[in-house]
Amino acid sequence: MALKVFIMATPLEKWVDEQARLFEPKHIYWCDGSEGEARRLIEMGMKEERIGQHDIFRELNHKLWPKAYLHRSHPTDVARTEHLTFVCHSDREATGPNNNWMDPKEAGELMTKLSKGAMRGKTMYVLPYMMGHPDSPYAKACVQVTDVSYVAISMRIMTRLGKRIVNKIGKSDNFVKGVHSVGDFDPNKRYIMHFPEEGLVWSVGSGYGGNALLGKKCFSLRIASWLGYKQGWLAEHMVIIGVEDLHGSVTYITAAMPSACGKTNLAMLESALPEYKVYTVGDDIAWLNIGPDGRLWAINPEAGFFGVAPGTSMKTNPNMIRTLKNSNFYPTIFTNVGLNTDTNEPWWEGLDGPVPEHMVDWQGQPWDKTQTTKAAHPNSRFTVSLTNCPTLSREYDNPKGVPISAIILGGRRSQLIPLITEAFNWEHGVFLGARMGSETTAAAAGKVGVLRRDPMAMLPFCGYNMGLYFRHWINMGRLMTHPPRIYAMNAFRLDEKGRFLWPGFGENIRILKWIIDRVNGKAGAKETPLGFVPDINTFPVDGAGVPRGNLQQLIEVRPGEWQGEVQDIKGFLDRFGNHLPYEIRNDFNRMSARLQKSQET
Repeated sequence: MALKVFIMATPLEKWVDEQARLFEPKHIYWCDGSEGEARRLIEMGMKEERIGQHDIFRELNHKLWPKAYLHRSHPTDVARTEHLTFVCHSDREATGPNNNWMDPKEAGELMTKLSKGAMRGKTMYVLPYMMGHPDSPYAKACVQVTDVSYVAISMRIMTRLGKRIVNKIGKSDNFVKGVHSVGDFDPNKRYIMHFPEEGLVWSVGSGYGGNALLGKKCFSLRIASWLGYKQGWLAEHMVIIGVEDLHGSVTYITAAMPSACGKTNLAMLESALPEYKVYTVGDDIAWLNIGPDGRLWAINPEAGFFGVAPGTSMKTNPNMIRTLKNSNFYPTIFTNVGLNTDTNEPWWEGLDGPVPEHMVDWQGQPWDKTQTTKAAHPNSRFTVSLTNCPTLSREYDNPKGVPISAIILGGRRSQLIPLITEAFNWEHGVFLGARMGSETTAAAAGKVGVLRRDPMAMLPFCGYNMGLYFRHWINMGRLMTHPPRIYAMNAFRLDEKGRFLWPGFGENIRILKWIIDRVNGKAGAKETPLGFVPDINTFPVDGAGVPRGNLQQLIEVRPGEWQGEVQDIKGFLDRFGNHLPYEIRNDFNRMSARLQKSQET
């Protein structure tokens, strides 16, 4: 008599089975991350799967743009939907005024109703992936299910995806869960729900980037920031770069900037100073841990770039253009860009060369340069592997990460904020981050050019009460023996005629040089009510084409113009009530007093 062998299902297998019973897909496919699999999924997306009138993928000109494909999202689904994004802590106070809240039980019932049968007739793709190098002590294992091949292919580019992660999870239930279905794209049924206490993101109704690639903002920032708060580390909306001097010494810097404010340009900076080289570790997200040496160490949990296309060119970001035209193991996806129908190339406003004669816009409609609409959506994107990048740091995949010497907190402000300001100390640096404001861009649904407070560029991404988040930052500084210096940066200040005072792009190396010299005690500074700013007589501006008068305006602090700003900062900070750390309140009061005293004198 033969013996029956019973194999107990792992927690992962049980969870996937639960999702299958809910969504009722026709097929279940476990992705292995192989190149052959990617080719098959892309072929399916060109022949079998559609969004509205369009195939999931269209092959582009591979001679000019190797392994490139065009994807068009649903026309109602083109940006983050912050008003439909919820953070569902059991305690509403833990969610904070910076997030939309729904009771977890109510949210679960709503999402279950919207998800029931949502994958009928479709394939449910199971995506096991790692955020961070699989051998890093700071990495996290995750699994997402989805019903669209665009997400499967994009997650393969953006993360370390494959069978190895299934083996790493093994019989453990310690993995972050992501549940995604595009549903019927009805905006009235579109929700992105985060359950930090369960380590779960549940998204229905959207196929757009960050709403569907759940390893990105949803996990790597919203869920991870909560994990960092509980476990003693930071998940931040930051680039990570290494700046190498002539002697081969590399200084690692992180920088927080809201989307479309120059983050990727900084991450891939082509230096205007030949004695410095900038290497890319990451362009969007940094996980920061205190190392055994008491310093702050950073890893990039991602494996790809998800960048804004409009404005990207050989002038603004030559290394990104080289990245997009490079060829390796992974495909490159362009989302919601225009299409040159003569050459079958992607096109967007700001790309080098003349506007093509024959075009269709991001929705596939005929377009020419006489039209007032844009050919590419203002938030059109590209998804491309880090390994395509010509400036990729040799340390990008180091499981230990890289040691951070300075943190930049930047934004887009046309007035008031100096080009670069050094905080008096760590706590004052946290205040500089807490008061950050930036003029909004097309990355989020809503009006463009409106000032909103965006602390550490994390307002849309902090997965818990930002008052507690500020406290966590302050506590992290106290635990470090060698905390990085903190800087506030604004390369977007305008003159009285509305022209940029600072050239930006490759010339931003001069700002980085000043920061590195300050870290090493080699550069002078002037004290202002806001912090230390450069001495214009020693700031490395020669050759940048910036008149001394412009530089003076760039670093100038005009106390008489700060009354409205001070009140706006106070109103924002007051939202956090008793959760606002007293250190932040004290630094606000000291800034106000210094501005008042400076105005009087």
